[in-house]
This record gives sequence, C-alpha cells and structure tokens, in this order.
Amino acid sequence: MLKSKTFVKKTRSGGVLKIVREHYLRDDIWCGSEVCTECKDDSPVLQRDAFIQSRLCTYPHYLIPDTNVVLHQIDILEDPVMRNVVILQTVLQEVRHRSAPVYKRIKDAIHEKEKHFYTFTNEHHRETFVEREQGESANDRNDRAIRVAALWYNQHLRKAPCAGELRVVLLTNDQANKEKATEDGLLAYRCTARRFPSAQSPWQGVNHGRQISLLNEITGGRVLFPEHLPLSRIQTGIKNGTFLQGTFRANRDNYLEATVFVHGEGEDGTEVLLQGLQNLNRAVHQDIVAVELFPRERWAAPSAAVLEDDHANDEDAEEEEAEKVPCVVRKKTSMLKPTGRVVGIIKRNWRPFCGMLTQSQIKEATRHLFTPADRHIPRIRIETRQASALVGHRIIVAIDGWPRNSRYPNGHFVRNLGGAGDKETETEVLLLEHDVPHQPFSKAVLSFLPRMPWAITEEDLKVRADLRHLCVCSVDPPGCTDIDDALHCRELDNGNLEVGVHIADVSHFIRPGNALDQEAANRGTTVYLCGKRIDMVPELLSSDLCSLRSNVDRLAFSCVWEMNRNAEIIRTHFTKSVINSKASLTYAEAQMRIDDATMNDDITNSLRGLNALAKILKGRRIEKGALTLSSPEVRFHMDSETHDPIDLQTKELKDTNSMVEEFMLLANISVAQKIYEEFSECALLRKHPAPPLSNYDILVKAAKSRDLEIHTDSAKALADSLNAAVLGGFPYFNTLLRILATRCMMQAIYFCSGMDSDFRHYGLASPIYTHFTSPIRRYSDIIVHRLLAVAINADGTYPDLMDKHKQSTLCNNLNYRHKMAQYAQRASVAFHTQLFFKNKGILNEEGFILFVRKNAIIILIAKFGLEGTVFFKNKGKPGPKLSFDSEGPSLTVEDQHTFHMFDKVKVTVTLDASNIQHQKIRMALVEPIAGVSVAWPEPAAKKPKLDR
Repeated sequence: MLKSKTFVKKTRSGGVLKIVREHYLRDDIWCGSEVCTECKDDSPVLQRDAFIQSRLCTYPHYLIPDTNVVLHQIDILEDPVMRNVVILQTVLQEVRHRSAPVYKRIKDAIHEKEKHFYTFTNEHHRETFVEREQGESANDRNDRAIRVAALWYNQHLRKAPCAGELRVVLLTNDQANKEKATEDGLLAYRCTARRFPSAQSPWQGVNHGRQISLLNEITGGRVLFPEHLPLSRIQTGIKNGTFLQGTFRANRDNYLEATVFVHGEGEDGTEVLLQGLQNLNRAVHQDIVAVELFPRERWAAPSAAVLEDDHANDEDAEEEEAEKVPCVVRKKTSMLKPTGRVVGIIKRNWRPFCGMLTQSQIKEATRHLFTPADRHIPRIRIETRQASALVGHRIIVAIDGWPRNSRYPNGHFVRNLGGAGDKETETEVLLLEHDVPHQPFSKAVLSFLPRMPWAITEEDLKVRADLRHLCVCSVDPPGCTDIDDALHCRELDNGNLEVGVHIADVSHFIRPGNALDQEAANRGTTVYLCGKRIDMVPELLSSDLCSLRSNVDRLAFSCVWEMNRNAEIIRTHFTKSVINSKASLTYAEAQMRIDDATMNDDITNSLRGLNALAKILKGRRIEKGALTLSSPEVRFHMDSETHDPIDLQTKELKDTNSMVEEFMLLANISVAQKIYEEFSECALLRKHPAPPLSNYDILVKAAKSRDLEIHTDSAKALADSLNAAVLGGFPYFNTLLRILATRCMMQAIYFCSGMDSDFRHYGLASPIYTHFTSPIRRYSDIIVHRLLAVAINADGTYPDLMDKHKQSTLCNNLNYRHKMAQYAQRASVAFHTQLFFKNKGILNEEGFILFVRKNAIIILIAKFGLEGTVFFKNKGKPGPKLSFDSEGPSLTVEDQHTFHMFDKVKVTVTLDASNIQHQKIRMALVEPIAGVSVAWPEPAAKKPKLDR
C-alpha cells in the first residue's frame, strides 16, 4: 500500500518546486512473539512465558514504553531483569533526534539477545500507521501512534490460541496519554524511577533498589518540588509586600536547611530561615530568590543537627527524601526565627563547580552523581560514559537545570583537572572554587606594559622630587619580591625628625581605562597561597619595575612628615618622587641591626629612629582605644626539591613588624584625610563597623569564668579590659582571650565617601582610614594614588574617578575579591597542613579549648596555629553522656570530667585520608579523658587580621 503526500516549496530564486513524498505500508511486518501463529516469523524475539516479577502485573506481559520513558528511565530498561519489551519505530526515531547517547544505549539493549527487546516498525505497518490530523501537534500525533500500536498488539495477540493471560502494558510518563489509553481499553501505567525496600518492590530484582514502579493511582504522579512562580508574579508580590527578595545561603552542615538574607530590611538586613527540601525549592547557594514568609505560628528555630546528604549511590531516592524532611528538622525552641519558603528564582548565580564523581553501581550506567568540593552546593546528576576514567580525579561540572521531579540538579561534565590530592590540581581547585582570577595575562593586557629596557627619563625627574640621596630601606618577610613600601628617618637641622613612607608608584604604569587597568580592577588583589602567588599585575611590574628593590632607581609616591621627638606631626607633605633603596631587609635582619649596639651606620640609625617613633605612635593609638588582637598564623618550611611542607610553626612577630605596621597605618590615615578634604563625595575609604554587643557574649562569659571582667561599651573599654586580663601562671591566657575577641569583630570594607556617613575604623580607633601603601597587590590603593595625585596636581582626573556610583560599584568588587582571597589563603593553609600531617603518623600534642559546645569542644593547638571542632562519639555505640552548662560555658562528659574554655588538653593527632575530597585530621583525647573518640574536620576558618 502506498501513501503519498504532495506539496510545493518556494526556492531561493523565486521558483516553485513540487515535492512528492511516498510512504510504503505493508501487512507482512511480524509482531515478533513466540505465541503468535498468524505471523510467519522464523526467529521470534518476545518469549511465550513473559514473566517479570511484578506485584502489579502478576500475569505474563509485554511492555511498550513511550518516548519519555525510554529517555528518562533508560537505566532501568538496561537492567537484566527487564525483558520482553517492544520498542516502537515511533519511539526509536524520537529518541534518536532528542538524545544520541540514549539512542545508542537502547540500540545496545535491543541487540542483547537475552533481554528479548523487539523493534516493531509501526510506521510502515498498514494497521498501525496514523496520519497527522489537521491542528494536531507532532507530539500528540506520536502519542496517538504509540497507543494505536499498543492496541494492535493487544488485539493481535488475543487471536493466538496459546496466548492465555498474556497482556500488553503501555508505560508512559504523560497523565493525559495514560487517560486516553485507558479510554481505548489499554492497560496503561505511569512510570517513575523510585527507591523501594526489597519487600515493597513492584518488580523484584532490579539492582540497588533502583526499581521501576508502575504507578497507577498509588502516587498520583507527584513531583518533588513546587513550581516556581513566573517573574511577573514575583515582581508584583515584592512590590505589594507578599514576597521578599534576598540571597539564598545554603547551610554547609545541614543540607535540609538554608537562610535567605533579605536586603534592606533594617540596618543590616534580616534572615529568613528555610527548612526542608520543598521549602528550599531548588535554590542553589548565592541565588537571588523570592521568599514567602509563613505565619508566626509556623516559625521555627535553626536545627542543631549536622546532616550530610548521604545518597551518593542512590540517584532516585527522591519522593521519599522530600517527604521525610519536615519531621527531621523542626524543633520546638524559644529561639524562633522568621521562617518561609522559596517561591521563585529571580537570578541564578550558577558557576562551574569543582568536585569529584561518584560512579553509579549499576553496570554500564552513564548517569552518575557529582559531589562538589563546596559543601554549600548540592550534588549534581551528570551523564557521561567516561566515569571509570574520572573516578579519583577532580573535575569541573556545570549545572544545566533543576527539574521539579528531580532530587538533584542536572548538569554536564566540563573538564578534568587532574588526580585528587595532587598539589597542582588541588591548588587549581581552590582558586576556581574561590573565584580567584588566575589565568595568564592576555596579550591585550601585556601590550600596555613598558617596553624593555626601561629607565627613568629626564622628563620624570623634572616633575618629581629626587630623593635618591636619602637613606631609604625596605623591611619585608623573607623571599618577598613585590616590595611595595620603603622607609627613611633622618634628623633635621632644627632638631626634628623627617620620616618618609615611600610607596611604589604603580599608577604611573597603569593608566585609567586600558586593558591592564581593567584586568587589575577585576582581580582586585594579589592572592598569596602557600608557595604560590597569584599576581594582580604582571610580574614585570610586581617583581621588577614597581618593586622597590635595593640599589636601583624606582618611581615612588612619598608621604613625608616632619615630627618632633614625641612623634607629633608638625607638617605633612605628599609628592611623586624618585628613590634608590639602600637595603632590602627582612624583619629579622632589621631587628638584628637595631639590637646590635656595634652597628651605627646610616641604615641602622634610621631603623632605630623609626622604631623609637613607632613605639610612641602605637602607645598613642592604644590610648585612644585601638585594639591589639591576635590570630594564630602559621609558616610552612618547604622542601627545596618537592616543595612539600617539612615543618610548620606559628609566625613570630618582632618589633620591626610593629614598626613597619605603625608607619603604614599613619600614612594611610594621612592620605585618607587629604583625599577626603579634596574629594568629599568620591574618596575611596575603608571602614571597620563596630560589632553588635551580642557578638561579645562568649568573650564576656570566658573572662567571667576566670573571675575577670570585660567591658565592651567602646573600643577603648574593650582594649583596656584586654590589657588587664592577665592570669598568673597562665601566660597564654591573654593571647587566647585576644584570639576570641578577634572572632567577635566585623569585617572591614571599602566604601565611597559620598555613599556613606559612618567612616570610623573601630579596630584602629581612627575617624577615617584608607589603603595607600600596597598598590602592587591591592587595586584600592591604585585608586587612592590617583585621587591623591589629582589632589596635589601631580596628575589629571577622569570621569569614572569622580563618579561616586561607579566608585561604589568598584568597592563592592574589591570587597568580594578581598574576601575570596582570604578564603583561598585559608584553604591553601588547610591543604598544606594535611600534606604536613600525611606522613607524620600519630602525633601527641598539647592544646587549649577555645570553645565549648553542647556536644563538642573546639581545640586550638598553639604550636601549629590549628583549630577544629571535636565531636564526642563512640563508634557503633550510643554517644557518651553529656551535660552542658551554657552559663560557663562548660561540658561534662560521663560525669567524669568537666571541660571549660581555655582548659589545657592533650591529644593524639593523625590524618584520615579515607575521603579523598574531604580529608580530616582525627584526634583522640589523651588527657583528661582517654578512650573517647573524637573527629576533627578541616581547620576552622580564622578571622582575618583587622587591617594593615
């Protein structure tokens, strides 16, 4: 039988082309079943005894899946249990066009003889071919073709004398298709992938609980998540106050809980608590979302539980997981917070994520779960046939979408970074995860570098102060090549002292708006990792032309004061200059010169003068209320060949560290005053907000437990209290108290003077402050240099420099880059700490309890500057009896010993590398309680130093 379709088509040249399409139909296409006597098929595929162990279909049956079942449940169709399946030509053609990988997999399944999959060419069978009706969509036509073919099979097989109870079952994901099939008299079930206990499986034997469920009216085809509202409804809801807009922040310790920071609600914004997967509603960390607040009677308290998503090898435990959530996290406490749910996504902030692949345990499966390194991010389901090659490697995956019926978002593999644990790979991961720009500088950027050889010209000398005769020197950490600053001190004829801070004139080489300037503005800061530096500007500038190395002429921006012997400023002068540093010293070398009474050269005398003035300046700052805080910092000693850490120790600070810091602070304050006087609306400044008094609660309790009192009314009161908090026989107590005080502080931030009214720097007790002294490694300082240059008529201005809105936008980026750089540095320290402990075996160390929790203590090992949360637990047994006193705070374990803050303990320390992605340092208490097993995860994030 011949079907033909004729139509005309207009060609490019304007002609008309007649096209005739012929479609041949036959009546000798066999059904492929052994029970059929009508079809003359010598090699039938479908078995006579077609039994699959099913609780819904206890009779023999053949399965006919529609297109969506094949596309989305291919893993189940590939399982050895699944046999006697009819794959229609309509379905095969649709799958071929929509997914080449799935098409190949279903073809492979058809070719496996033991599975008894049969391809029926229904599009060329006279009784099953259907033509598309007028107004009918292609999808609806194909659904109808599948139903017609299934109905034909049912009627055809009933004619067979030995068919018995053999039935044909249509599997579909489409509710409308199922209803139409039922109306036609077909046996049809909806099909989803779901996890079942072995005793409840509709079909027994499918691997690892991933079983096909023929869902008739059992589940009603429920989806896992509510539908996101359209943007128009969200915007209307935000305007009338029905919804709130904010930033979604996932909880890294509890995957069933998150918060949404709502901007503009009060002075610092407010947080809305979200609990349960359905209320999180497919939002990902840092997404901008719309939330609906629950009535006050439905408000909840944050859960104290630590919950990890443990379905690494169970991709489809979806509805079960979504349904169990609310009863897990809801707790009745007095600390209720505004609680709500996500109703829509305003802006996705997805990025490529680093992590590792967890290979599916189903043989030859191509769908696997990816676990991101960032615990804020949910697992991502990807499809790849390279799983066996990617296991044990760090890879990058991007999210494509998150359907309502999927427990996890879907994504795709981007690239392989290398083997997990490899130093280069792990460094790449931490840079990518913390969004640190680290790609090589482009040709466009490098094109704006000075041509070499470069030298200071006569024109430069005409417009600059020539200070090459001064005894200038730099003092920096060992191995420093990007030397930003240098100092000098000399006696004047009138008996006063001249003190100069000379800063590399980076702005001379980086002109506004060019590619080099744009790249530096984007990077924002140089990132210092253990053994590696990610420069903000190309190395030609950072380590050569801008670096104030000794015995070479360099361009500088100088801040020069005339002071009396009491460090009181008489006059301040700013100038572009040319200097020639006489020495590049380390802190230790400078300290040795100051302490060696036999040395009396110009450099040493200059250092002694600076050191004497610095002590006076520091004392004066402390009198005004400046805080002297503490944060444990470590220094690694690297192997010269392998570059692995061979020793780890806390940094020792000398008087020369404080000396340099004091003059950098003074220069920053002097410059801040100058640029604000000249440009009150567009000065780039830096402030440190005062923390809320509630931040100090733990500090006050810690001091009170030792019969000491801490006053937090002002920075001055706090500083005086810390200075007086000394315990005899416990010299480290004051340091511990200052470490704790550091944790109470807020983060210092950049801002534009025209966009804010509170300029005060709380930690430094200064009414105004900025960053001027490190332009090689901070872009903020380059902007400040440009402002200062305009203020003293040393350079011209440009529109963006005077635009407070653009300055504010720039500050936002600088704050973000600065924060990410700090996180990356801490991650690098954590990784190198793990490398250090890798081959150390079991170490016995002393530590101090820094915090006490309800079920844990946080220990600081001062020797290594390391700390971590230690949870009490007994493996395989109920945990020890714990009694927590929040007033102390104190924790009593098994009625044997009570732990207080700052108690000394002894522990054994070893590295647990069983989880390659998240290695842990394991500890066990030796004294005062032995035999209680505790786990120490990654070193806790440390608060940064206040400012420098």
